[in-house]
Amino acid sequence: MKTLRLILGDQLNIKHSWFKSTTKDVTYCMFEMRQETDYVKHHIQKVIGFFAAMREFSKTVASEGHHIEYFRINDTQNTQDLTKNLKLLIERHDIECFEYIQPDEYRLDLQLKTLCKALQFESKAVSAEHFYTKRQDLAQFFKGKKQYLMENFYRDMRKKHDILMISDQPEGGQWNYDKSNRNTWKGDVDIPTYKLFKNDVSEVQTDIETAQIKTFGRLETKTFSYPITRPQALKQLKYFCETLLVHFGDYQDAMHTDETYLFHSRLSFAMNLKLLSPRDVVTTVMNYYRKHGDAIHISQVEGFIRQVIGWREYMRGMYWALMPDYKSRNELENHNSLADFFWTGDTKMNCLKHAITNSLDNGYAHHIQRLMITGNYALLTQTNPDDVDAWYLGIYVDAIEWVQLPNTRGMSQFADGGQIATKPYVSSGSYINKMSNYCKSCHYNKNKKIGDDACPFNSLYWNFLDDKRDQLGDNFRMGMMYNILDKMNPQDLQQIKEKAQHIITHQNSY
Repeated sequence: MKTLRLILGDQLNIKHSWFKSTTKDVTYCMFEMRQETDYVKHHIQKVIGFFAAMREFSKTVASEGHHIEYFRINDTQNTQDLTKNLKLLIERHDIECFEYIQPDEYRLDLQLKTLCKALQFESKAVSAEHFYTKRQDLAQFFKGKKQYLMENFYRDMRKKHDILMISDQPEGGQWNYDKSNRNTWKGDVDIPTYKLFKNDVSEVQTDIETAQIKTFGRLETKTFSYPITRPQALKQLKYFCETLLVHFGDYQDAMHTDETYLFHSRLSFAMNLKLLSPRDVVTTVMNYYRKHGDAIHISQVEGFIRQVIGWREYMRGMYWALMPDYKSRNELENHNSLADFFWTGDTKMNCLKHAITNSLDNGYAHHIQRLMITGNYALLTQTNPDDVDAWYLGIYVDAIEWVQLPNTRGMSQFADGGQIATKPYVSSGSYINKMSNYCKSCHYNKNKKIGDDACPFNSLYWNFLDDKRDQLGDNFRMGMMYNILDKMNPQDLQQIKEKAQHIITHQNSY
């Protein structure tokens, strides 16, 4: 039976069972498409990274004896539409069976299901063979429960997969070392020279320019620094274990003007394209820890493992449990526009300037920069979550909707009313000052709420709490802050609110 098998751009898993054997009756296909580059405006490095990794993967597939049809972005036969491209190949090869790996994005899942219903022959969807969990496992785990607490899911994952466990108890006596993961980096611990790849992407960049794909962000050289092949990803993982894991947990929430990556692994791009599986990562980290446990504290390892089998699997499960309605949730009724400086980094607020500039330069920011700098500001200025989603999905090289959407709309913007986060992640300038050195060289004074030189986060914070009292006033985790707000002098609060409104109205002058 002549079979066509589709490989999407984030399904670059050469260890998939599809590739264990070859047959002349199976044709694989991959497409670079405007359908995927244009549904949101992407960072130039994101588009380049995907295309470069896809091209390398197609070479690997062919080198192992498989037949593959690959459409580049400017190929004349490329219709730029997934359904049309598939129909073209179905006719060309007299296909009798169509197979695809389950997509991780709802829109693509729907598109492929619609195509299969219209086909006059057999079709089949197979597992991605990537995640620890299946799509609906999390929904089943929380069935009948009022809250989807990640910690409960994470502990179950630890037990189920025997990770950092001794019998039925957590190794080290604690499930979670989050309180040990909040140190500020002050330059007292050396950060090794970072491992950056120099993948020549000049041809890909030229193709993107020829196609006139609209992008944003910067690529200073015609090289791409993230892994684009499985061997490179394995090298990155090895480097992380040998040089960065020892301090990862301590400083995973820290931010500093002189450091782009600190002790973070930079593995998310490779993982989200499936060059590496979470099992690859967890097994390698655990093996290294077992051999070097005398030099690495368990808090470093647990902090990293939690991100992989906790948050990553949790976010994917929440995505499939709550879509498609989740994408339109706006429980706080925020409707303001995203500030223009999110696209330029041109702001006098030092924390935002660094986080955004880093994102524009590298297509990267770590989770606290995303959550407590850019996300915090967007929420405090009551920005429409649609605008925030589009920015986050476009700017980061690792951003794919299944992981971006629940992190942004849920964790960051609290637009789901608390299905993912138990409280909004908002703060004044004091938290930013605690976790970074951003405030030391800022135009604004972190201690002031009003006045021309007052930190905008301060007035915005109290204004946000006051504006959203109806939605958040009964939140048990917000009680202390509302008690402080209630004791505030009404005239002082009015001045704070007027300052905040001026900031929201004139964001691009701050």
